[in-house]
Amino acid sequence: MSGGVDSSAVAAMLRAEGRNVIGLTMQLWNQRRLAGHEGMPESVQGRCCSIDDVYDARRVAETLGIPYYVVNHEERFERDVVRPFVEEYLAGRTPIPCSLCNNHLKFDQLLIVARQIGADHVATGHYAQVTLDVHTDRWLLKRPADKSKDQTYFLFGLTQEQLSRTLFPLGGMTKPEVRELARKHKLVIAEKPDSQEICFVPGGDYKRFLEAYLSEQGEQPTGVAGEMVTTGGKVIAEHAGVHNFTVGQRKGLGVATGSPLYVIQIKNDTRQVVVGKDEELYSRTLRARRVNLISTAELLEPMRVAVKIRHKHQPAPAVIASAGPDEVLVTFDEPQRAITPGQAAVFYDGDVVVGGGWIEAPR
Repeated sequence: MSGGVDSSAVAAMLRAEGRNVIGLTMQLWNQRRLAGHEGMPESVQGRCCSIDDVYDARRVAETLGIPYYVVNHEERFERDVVRPFVEEYLAGRTPIPCSLCNNHLKFDQLLIVARQIGADHVATGHYAQVTLDVHTDRWLLKRPADKSKDQTYFLFGLTQEQLSRTLFPLGGMTKPEVRELARKHKLVIAEKPDSQEICFVPGGDYKRFLEAYLSEQGEQPTGVAGEMVTTGGKVIAEHAGVHNFTVGQRKGLGVATGSPLYVIQIKNDTRQVVVGKDEELYSRTLRARRVNLISTAELLEPMRVAVKIRHKHQPAPAVIASAGPDEVLVTFDEPQRAITPGQAAVFYDGDVVVGGGWIEAPR
């Protein structure tokens, strides 16, 4: 229970069905930890997983008459989500902390806690669906009825064991229907707005968070400065660190030319930031590593799918083929813009999630 309308509505729905429901909230990050540090905002209001969200979740549990517990996983969260997030940015990649959190905590540690308290399943407010394919005896992850709220992109890392013990009760509902359900059960959070921010990065200012976090740790980013070069290899400027850039970025490059320039590539080995024209951002291929397959146990031959390369990306027709252990080569029918290392490539067969992996190289 995050304290938001979705997970609260799930608890109410399951309680109304006569299920034995226990509310759990994961305490993952001290929202006041970096407040005011290195230019970070003093206020911690409006972010997901805040102390106010914990209070809201507890109030909902009291309204529903269910047991409620807060489970502290701050140490694990910092080790498996925050620290990799920082290291990925310093290496010139653009990470997705929400997927790491799902893989390492929400559907890993939370299932362990569920076993310890005797619960058969974990139910969440994610907009997704899970079903068992009786022909293949595999659990399938599917897109929800409300495509505008689809969260399957962040869930590609779930294993068969995790899917078998997970419920997504909102998979067949729309957001307005969920809010109406919350009103029906007289939940105080029925009109609560959705949080759009990463819980530990206020305002989406990744650069400021990195500076504050490293300062708190007594560290300084080393070996991150380098040259800004054109796709032809011409040096046009110096930059202070690869963590200040992401593929596709146009603003804040610190150079002025007669035509717009975009970040085309970030070379981790040489610390070069390669810039060029918009048309140079397009590529037809990428490699995804640390691949997790869901609808099939292995990729025996090339498969035609649709591939999403970022959360808001429209899945594009492509062919995926095995390129080694836990590695897939993706070849798109049409070139895609700003394929970004560190992001996920998630493969779809219609509404079914075939699997996904982490983007390594766009070319």
